[in-house]
Amino acid sequence: MIEVNTGTNKRAYSLKEVSAETSLSVPFVRLEIKRGNLQAGKFGKRVLITAENLSRYLNKGETNGQK
Repeated sequence: MIEVNTGTNKRAYSLKEVSAETSLSVPFVRLEIKRGNLQAGKFGKRVLITAENLSRYLNKGETNGQK
């Protein structure tokens, strides 16, 4: 199981934070949100991804293609 840990108990991450933690580019993270593969919420002008949704997304990618 992949866990995201920045040393804090964050509940949500910005696109830049997700990009920094996962080594995925910001445009790719936006694309995954648009495709519906990663759930995010918009708060004002900010797009935030909850820690739970990010963890679910990363763990789903870990099991793809495996039986």
